[in-house]
Parts: sequence; C-alpha cells; structure tokens
Amino acid sequence: MDQRRLILFLVFSFALVMLWDGWLKHNQPPAPPQQAAAGVATPADGAVPTPSLSAAAPGQPAVPGEQSVAASAAPRVVVETDLLRAEVSAQGGDIVRLELKQHKASGETGGSFVLFDDGAVRHQYAAQTGLIGEGLPNHKTMFELPAGELRLKDGEDAVELRLQAPEQGGVQVTRVMRFARGSYLVDVFYEIRNGSGQAITPHAYFQLTRDGNPAEQVEAFGVTTFTGPAFFTDANKFQKVQFGDITDGDAKFPKTANDGWVAMVQHYFVSAWLPEQGVQREYFARALGNNLFSAGVILPVAAIEPGASATVGTRLYAGPQEQDKLEGIAPGLDLVVDYGWLTVIAAPLFWVLSWFHSLTGNWGWAIILVTVAIKLVFFPLSAASYKSMAKMRVLGPRLQRMKEMYGNDKAKMQQEMMNLYRTEKINPLGGCLPILVQIPVFIALYWVLLGSVEMRHAPWLGWIQDLSAKDPYFILPIIMGASMLIQMKLNPTPPDPIQAKVMMAMPIIFTFMFLWFPSGLVLYWVVNNILSIAQQWQITRMIESAKPGSKDA
Repeated sequence: MDQRRLILFLVFSFALVMLWDGWLKHNQPPAPPQQAAAGVATPADGAVPTPSLSAAAPGQPAVPGEQSVAASAAPRVVVETDLLRAEVSAQGGDIVRLELKQHKASGETGGSFVLFDDGAVRHQYAAQTGLIGEGLPNHKTMFELPAGELRLKDGEDAVELRLQAPEQGGVQVTRVMRFARGSYLVDVFYEIRNGSGQAITPHAYFQLTRDGNPAEQVEAFGVTTFTGPAFFTDANKFQKVQFGDITDGDAKFPKTANDGWVAMVQHYFVSAWLPEQGVQREYFARALGNNLFSAGVILPVAAIEPGASATVGTRLYAGPQEQDKLEGIAPGLDLVVDYGWLTVIAAPLFWVLSWFHSLTGNWGWAIILVTVAIKLVFFPLSAASYKSMAKMRVLGPRLQRMKEMYGNDKAKMQQEMMNLYRTEKINPLGGCLPILVQIPVFIALYWVLLGSVEMRHAPWLGWIQDLSAKDPYFILPIIMGASMLIQMKLNPTPPDPIQAKVMMAMPIIFTFMFLWFPSGLVLYWVVNNILSIAQQWQITRMIESAKPGSKDA
C-alpha cells in the first residue's frame, strides 16, 4: 500500500469513527426521569447497616424503623453559604437536596446545579448518617429542627446546624453539621451523652444513597464517564464499583481498613465521606431495591460509661471535581477524575493546560498555548513528514508518467515507484506521522474537555461561552474545514482520480463531524491546522525552489 492509500485509509477510518461518535452523542435521547416505586418514596427507606467491627454488634436491630414518614414529606431546614444551599430533612437529618451555587445547571433549565436531590428534578440522591445501637437515632429518626433558615452572614467563617434527637433511655444525641465559608466540605458529627445506667458501645454509619441512573454520562473512544460508588485505601488504591456488580453481589472493594474514603462519583461532581486516617472503619455497598444503592462507612465508638459523653463524626465533601483542590483534601481523592486508558496522556495534558490557565486566566487561550507547545514538541517529526510530502509533490509529474507507462502492470509500477523513492530518499509513509501523532493527543484532549469540571461552562471569547459544548454558530468548524481544504491543496495530488476526489471530500466530512464536538476541541484543531499550514507551506516552498530547473536553484 503506497503512501497516499495509507493516509487515505487512516484519515477516512478516523473520520468515520468520529462521525459515528458525534452522531450518536447528538442523537442520544435524554435519560427518563426517575420514577419512584409504590411504597418507596425516597432513599431514606434504605436499611440501617449492621456493623461487624466488634462483638457488640450482634443483637442490635437491623432496621429500628419506628418512623415511616418519607423524607420528601418531612419538614426541612435550609442552610446556605456562599457556595452551597442545602436542605436538611427532619427525618434522619439527611441532606436531601444540595445546590452548588457556583455551578450552573446542565442544559437550558437555568439555576444552580443540584447534586443531592429528592427526586423532584431527576435523581434520588442523599447523604445519610445514623447511629447503630438499641434506641439510638438513625436515618429514619425524626429530629427536632431549628426555626427558620440558617445563612452564613458577613464576617462569619461557618454556620452550624444542630439537630436534637428524641431522648431514649436517658441517652441524649445531637447531630451537628458545620458548613464553612468558601468550602464544599461539611463537618458531620454526633454528640452522645450517656445518661443511662449502663455503658453503651454504639457505631456510627455515614452513607451516600443514590439511584442507579447516570448523570451527564458521555461515551466515546472506548471511555465512558463513570457513575457509581468508589473506594480508596492505601492498600487497594482507587476502586470503582458498578451498580450492576452490587446488585449481582460481585462488587469488589475493601471491607475493612484504617484509612481511605468512600465516594459517589458522577460526571464532573463527587460526594465523599472522609474519615480521619488511622481510625478503623468498615466499608459497605448494597442494593436497596427499586434502583436505589447505598455505599458508606461504619466507624466504631469507644464504650461510653454512664454519665460520660463522646463525639464521633467525619467530613463530607460534596462538590465539583476540581483537581487542584481534591488532592489536598484527602489522599487519592483527585483520582475520581478518571480518564480511563487515556490518563497517561490526559493527566499531564490537563496539568499543562492548568499552568497556561494560571498565566492567561482563560481556558481558551490556554488551549491555544497548549496547541503551540505540542506543535513545538513534535516540530522535528512533522518537519520530516512535510519534507517527505513536499518531495512527493515535486515528484508528481514523474509519478504520473509512470502511471501512463505501467498503468496495466501494477506490480511493475509499484517496483518503479519504490526505486524512485529510494533514489530520491523519500519515506512514502512519512506523511502519516502527523496524523498518527495527533490522534491520541486529540482524543485525550477530547476527554480533558469533557471530563474536567474546570472546562464546564468555561468561556473563551465572543460567541464561545462554553468550551465543553459545541460552537452555537458553527463558526469554528467552518474555519477548520477551510483550513483542511488549504492543507489538501498543499499536499501532493493523488494520481488516482477517485482518491483525489475522496481526499477533497475530507474537509466536508470533518466539518460536518466537528459541528457536534466541544468548541474547545475544534479550537485546538483549528490552531493546529493553521500552524501546520504555515510549516508545510514553508517547507514545500523550500523543497520546490531547490528542485532542478527552478528559478531559485
């Protein structure tokens, strides 16, 4: 297979894959809204986990469900900070709705993005906690709510919500949630005072309960954005768990450890319980039925003697997957930003993008600078390729004569072409190298744009107000198609008329395909094409001016 056919094969195959992927993404129907089954109104109906960390656990009731009021019908209190607006239910003290005020809702619905939700919008998703032990409050217990909303006031660093549980057997329990300014972290803990006549040894559980419907799921190039539980420990590292594996009983994750965390991951956002390091804990994941799943952690509490008090709790992170901040919150938490098999390219690519963004303050200009940097890195490789293509362009008339002489003898024609390539020191496959190099970088950047929350709704300039979404007026795809057409004119014309027509159709195919792609990705391709045109034009001019018989020779 000669150079032209191989290039044509590679470009055409890549175009078909990209076109098919774009068409599927464009025509994918939206996921249907979650329908609650009869008798199961909210995630609050999930069972209370039973601990196995100590011998004190057996004999404790699995579901002490005196209360049967659904969380959606229970009273709520609103807690608002500069970043969050949380609705906390009297039932269990669950966070049943959480708005991220700095992030817009997806699509054209307007308003803030809703992470935790009671099913009123689309998903059932809540942060739940409770104590395990006879008479102790759990996520079905009705707590006493304070009157009115709690708002972070000017000059305050945090706002605290205190929920009082009904006293049982002399044991007083207060659930406390502390929301801090400028943070997506919430301190959640229990204050337990044992007023009974005997020691108690409770356990505390912290779980995330969610339906199994994906959120903003994207699939392309063998990578799918993940929705579901994830666990991290020093020994087992980062492990994702599919909802289906939980249902089938095949879920693999660490059951006990003295470090790590448990999270519920979705596209762009994550919630995670982050216990202190060095504290023994038990992890769990279970299917609750009706497409509801829970994943969480159980922490033991030291024996509380009569008249004594104790505190047990942890931190909850519920917010965007901001990579530069997650790593500092907990070890391994940045791994929730998962690019799959593309991580080896996408992770350093995002780091470089972030560095340029710190210089420019704009992700669009950062993409342009990254494109220039990539072009400089591969400059020698692309230069060699363009020299090969320029020489092929110079040899065009001679190759055409060979076709006329040996048109009926394909084997002889191929032999003479190979002899000509050796004589002129031309690598017939050299022109493929820019394409082969660009494809993995292109795909990695595609997933950086679609998988990084920093790119979500990030503007460039003018009409481009979201680099992760398509160009609303298709200006960049048209410019890209025009740049590809110019590149085709600089390449040697295939002697085969059919090949020539197909190659000239490539700009049209790519333009149509790129209409649906993120504008940031099209911006990368446009800048890359412009730089390639400049480099190829200069090299072609040098090669053609040096050929025998030229006026500059």
